[in-house]
Amino acid sequence: MTILILGSGGREHAFAWKLAQSKKLGKLYIAPGNAGTASVGTNVDISVNDFEAIKKFVLENAINMVVVGPEDPLVKGIYDFFQADAQLKNISVIGPQKAGAELEGSKDYSKKFMIRHGIPTARYETFTKDTLAEGLKFLETLEPPYVLKADGLAAGKGVVIPTTLEDAKTELTEMLAHAKFGAASAKVVIEEFLKGIELSVFVLTDGNSYKILPAAKDYKRIGEGDKGLNTGGMGAISPVPFANEAFIKKVEDRVIIPTINGLKKEGIVYKGFIFIGLMNDNGDPKVIEYNVRMGDPETESVIPRIKSDLLDLFEGVANGNLNEKTFEVDERFATTVMMVAGGYPEEYNKGDVMTGFELVEGSLAFHAGTKQNGNDVVTNGGRVIAITSFGNTMEEALKKSFANADRIQYKGKYYRRDIGKDLEVYYK
Repeated sequence: MTILILGSGGREHAFAWKLAQSKKLGKLYIAPGNAGTASVGTNVDISVNDFEAIKKFVLENAINMVVVGPEDPLVKGIYDFFQADAQLKNISVIGPQKAGAELEGSKDYSKKFMIRHGIPTARYETFTKDTLAEGLKFLETLEPPYVLKADGLAAGKGVVIPTTLEDAKTELTEMLAHAKFGAASAKVVIEEFLKGIELSVFVLTDGNSYKILPAAKDYKRIGEGDKGLNTGGMGAISPVPFANEAFIKKVEDRVIIPTINGLKKEGIVYKGFIFIGLMNDNGDPKVIEYNVRMGDPETESVIPRIKSDLLDLFEGVANGNLNEKTFEVDERFATTVMMVAGGYPEEYNKGDVMTGFELVEGSLAFHAGTKQNGNDVVTNGGRVIAITSFGNTMEEALKKSFANADRIQYKGKYYRRDIGKDLEVYYK
């Protein structure tokens, strides 16, 4: 098979790395890709949202399947674009149709979907610029801290969690009246704060049957001790110690099955990944959010743990027989440490030369924000490299990840050294 992956991050490098191991793979292309994906496939200089250029490339290169990495093209309707085109409609797209992508594209839609289908989630209300006064009053009915979410896509940074009522009111005003997140915060969802510990559960579905992928826990804040601004993710651990068989069975019964049944009931074609952001609330799962693709950096911990042929699983998604596919998982820990550019998630440099890749030993270096510049690999984004390692214990895996993060050098390098610290209590 000839495959095109859309995207340029660590998630897409992990997909490319795994697909390149499949005996079913012929050629592999990544658009636009990064310096890491170039080592396992061929990068193509096409934007993920340039559907016409994607069409041209797909037809000229006899692509059999398009694997959509990021959320943006899904929310913009790339699945529907292929289905509506006589020349493209028989080419498989791994990702939901536009109506399904609204689970991530609109926080308000997502919350309404959960309520409609009895999926456990936090109490909430949605407000606009015109109802700002009501929003400010609603905040007064909640206990701190307060959860404010931009309704639309904001590159993983549209959630703020103020700890005082005064700050919450200021943030709501900034988001609605002053468009802090642009069009994404034309509507803002205010939720009650769920107490507990977060984790991410991933599902691959053909719209009827599904496989539950390994769970992971990511670390969103830039600073150690979970302080500072939200980022796209600073690291991940898989498996999650408290997500035992009994907990995952609750997730399956209370969240996964109602979600897939809800999509079917509403006539939504969903062939791809469902990312379920959960809170473990005293042993009970509550949904924080849906994403309609794999998370990043969780992908870099989850995909290496899948022992089965990923392309075979994707064929099952495309052909509607995922239930017939074998699915095996590596029982070892996989830990991911994300190396970022100095200043991220605010202003940061690009184009800094990176060295030390040849010194990486016993870990996988998934490229995120990198590109090839002549003979050099240079930084090209805020999150630069994800270092993933296996171990029989979380500590063993983390030791390798941190050691290899030390070996790669570039100006302004930063990474959190406390990934997994909060989970140590579960092993003592």
